[in-house]
Amino acid sequence: MFFVIPFGSQTQYSFKKVFGVSVSQMELFEHVAKPLVDDLIHGKNGLLFTYGVTGSGKTFTMTGSPGQGGLLPRSLDMIFNSIGPYQAKRYVFKTDEKNGMEIQTEVDALLERQRRDNNFSVPKTPSTRLKADPEIADMIKPEEASKLDGVDDDSSYSIFVSYVEIYNNYIYDLLEETQEDAIKPKWNGGGTPVRQNTELIPPQSKILREDQNHIMYVAGCLEVEVKSAEEAFQVFWRGQKKRKVANTRLNRESSRSHSVFIIKLAQAPLDADGDNVLQDKNQISVSQLCLVDLAGSERTGRTGAEGTRIREAGNINQSLLNLRTCIEILRENQMCGTNKMVPYRDSKITHLFKNYFDGEGKVRMVVCVNPKTDDYEETLLVMRFAEMTQEVEVARPVDRPICGFTPGRRHRNQAFKDELSRRLEERGGPIDPGINTEESWDLPSLPSCELTDPHDDITLPRLIEALKNRQRVKISFGILFFLLELDTGLISKDNFIQEQNGKLLEKDRIIQGNKAEIERLEKKSKMQEHKIDILQKTTKIFEDDKRSLQHELGTREQRLQRELSEKRRMEQRLHGVISDTQFKWEKECERRVNALQLEMQNKLWVKDEKLKQLKAIVTESKTPEDRLPPKRSASPSPVPTTTPVRPLHRRSRSAGGEKWVDHKPSSSMDLGTVLQPVIPNAIQVSAPSEKALSKCDRYVLTHQEVASDGEIQTKLIKGEVIKTRGGGQAVQFTDIETLKQERKRKSSEGMSASGDGALTDVETRCSVAVEMRAGSNMGPGYEHHAVTKRRKP
Repeated sequence: MFFVIPFGSQTQYSFKKVFGVSVSQMELFEHVAKPLVDDLIHGKNGLLFTYGVTGSGKTFTMTGSPGQGGLLPRSLDMIFNSIGPYQAKRYVFKTDEKNGMEIQTEVDALLERQRRDNNFSVPKTPSTRLKADPEIADMIKPEEASKLDGVDDDSSYSIFVSYVEIYNNYIYDLLEETQEDAIKPKWNGGGTPVRQNTELIPPQSKILREDQNHIMYVAGCLEVEVKSAEEAFQVFWRGQKKRKVANTRLNRESSRSHSVFIIKLAQAPLDADGDNVLQDKNQISVSQLCLVDLAGSERTGRTGAEGTRIREAGNINQSLLNLRTCIEILRENQMCGTNKMVPYRDSKITHLFKNYFDGEGKVRMVVCVNPKTDDYEETLLVMRFAEMTQEVEVARPVDRPICGFTPGRRHRNQAFKDELSRRLEERGGPIDPGINTEESWDLPSLPSCELTDPHDDITLPRLIEALKNRQRVKISFGILFFLLELDTGLISKDNFIQEQNGKLLEKDRIIQGNKAEIERLEKKSKMQEHKIDILQKTTKIFEDDKRSLQHELGTREQRLQRELSEKRRMEQRLHGVISDTQFKWEKECERRVNALQLEMQNKLWVKDEKLKQLKAIVTESKTPEDRLPPKRSASPSPVPTTTPVRPLHRRSRSAGGEKWVDHKPSSSMDLGTVLQPVIPNAIQVSAPSEKALSKCDRYVLTHQEVASDGEIQTKLIKGEVIKTRGGGQAVQFTDIETLKQERKRKSSEGMSASGDGALTDVETRCSVAVEMRAGSNMGPGYEHHAVTKRRKP
């Protein structure tokens, strides 16, 4: 196939079959879908995709229009034309809701039909609807009807259909009756529709599960048994009206979801007599044909989609992309010998058909192409993907024989019935004389028929009577022969019935044994249930006791926790009081010791001065003037001067040879005390920075706060600078050092309230001098104490 691009060059793609624009739906069905229908009837699975961009004709190819039926209605018509005479009665085959089939007897099927007919009534189509649903007779012309030859007439068939859609990667059942269908307007005979309910509940999404044969299926999906192509097509059309479509710039009715119509064929062999379906679940063969109408890939810029349409287009493109990814990985595994995991679970459409790609059936794809120039880029991707899928090889399943009975059972049974009916109708009538000969019968001999006298009236009547007797004997022998044949057939039937009765008796014995076993198990079950009830009551009592004990334990634990917390608070309070009291007493003791030391120093100094004066008096010459008592001077003796106190800086105890970052906020106050924290070889900053931290090993933060006594205390918070993995710096705090200033008013005792003339006594003058020396440069009546505390953070 050649695909012409807008610039004039050509791109060539190879496909198994290329159909032009003038191809008919019948010709397309003959090449594409008919082999899949043939495989379906012969017990094989099939999958058919329609793939392409938006507006390329995928839905028309699958569904068609009146007079031009698509692949789906033609497939249904061919299936029922082929297996129509061999279909089982309704409800003989029954789904087990686990992707399997069960077989019911004729009696159970009859009861099932009666029960469903009583419980459900098919609603009649309202006569006021504007447009009737299309019939399959309108879609397919009579001369285009197809039929498959070579159908196994010794099997019984039944068709089940289901219809789902994958919308926004969620699976919804299009055949499920929702409340939205129940509240549709219904006419009451007039012109006004009547609503039954106004509450709308959206349909629930379905989930995918795997059956015992590892086949994926939609759990909870409604499967409808159909007996004709018309009924199947009406079921399809009922679901088609629920499918999500929307109006876009590229397509007036654009499909917004992937639709999957599943045709499931169940077949089972007839019994040895060819009358009924063989009651053996293991002999059931289930095959299915999936017809998938994929939503088209599209670009949101071209469609002008907004809101919900954008999300729909994104989910559609993502699911198609995952389909391409799975096909590409399958191709790579087959061509390169790799064993990469195929991401089937990334999308519902690939997860549902995982078994087909793994070899559980035949897969075919119809690629629809729109020759418009605007669709060139999307069409190019479609063509590349479709060409690549041809290189993926899928293993074919092996045919499984259904049963070991001889073929032709249905025809032989029908011929026997016809012959028996004919003979019963002819019973008592003349039998064809050619069937039997006289040699096999014991007929009476004929009398002599020689006539010697023309007036002989005895010979001819006697011969006539003999002939009549022979005729009666022939008739009797014919009837006996027929009765013998009939008796032979009846005897064979009786033998078969006796054999079946023997089997039934054996089955009855087995059933009786099973019933006895069931009764024993029921008694045991009741006993166990009684024990379980007792254990449950005991367990309930124990659980109640456990709950009460747990409640009591919880209450006690809460009380204990409260008591413990109260104890901890009391301990903390007592520790605080003890520490405060200890600190106060330490200060008081220190003050008293300092006062005593100062007092003793003053007394010692006074004694020293007195001894010096006494020594001077003794050693000086004894003049008359000296003997006189000493004169009092109006001015006090000079007080010895003391060395002025200069501010001392206190070096931090942690300061060593490391380089520090000294972080002093701009809000720090200068207290003007003697002891000041100073750290040599430090970088002083008012705010920390990465540049300063990268140059130093240690970090100190000066923090000031008001203590409980109203004084300002300084805290030195120290840490180590470490490098982080990202190339930055971080600080790990290791120590806190506290500097606190205390001020106390000295006692004014011993100070004379008199004027300058009162300081004439040597002892008084000396004591005053010592006091002034201790308090110099510190303000009147105050002492400065620097208290240092260290603690680990």
